[in-house]
Amino acid sequence: MNARVKIRFPFTNSSGNIETETMWTVKREDGYAIDNIPFYAKELALGDVVSVNNAADGTLWHSELVRASGHSTIRLWMASESDVPRVRGELKRMGCASEVSDLPRLVAVDIPPNVPYGSVKAYLDEGRGVGTFEYQEACLGFM
Repeated sequence: MNARVKIRFPFTNSSGNIETETMWTVKREDGYAIDNIPFYAKELALGDVVSVNNAADGTLWHSELVRASGHSTIRLWMASESDVPRVRGELKRMGCASEVSDLPRLVAVDIPPNVPYGSVKAYLDEGRGVGTFEYQEACLGFM
């Protein structure tokens, strides 16, 4: 089994400043496969294979996408932390994994390629419509 390796992914925050998200990856022949759901880095999803640059101190930095996995990443900003378990449970029943960030109202959602996006999108639009959460389509793997 391949060991998990952390890679740093720079991203621009909502204020326009550059920050870094660290993600677990697994070394493959053609690069590193992302092994957790991205919270902040856009245009990346679980299973995507990326290349890296190696800094002088040994830190690995994301360079570019090598191969997309077909997964999609959605970010939810919950209106209330108390809704997080219920929403995650409903997404899980649809076949979507999710993770909660260190900000307890921020949820990253993985939509595998075999889950019809239309049904998930309908759920997301409904949740936004009733004020349960806002959502962002950070990476749509079927595009």
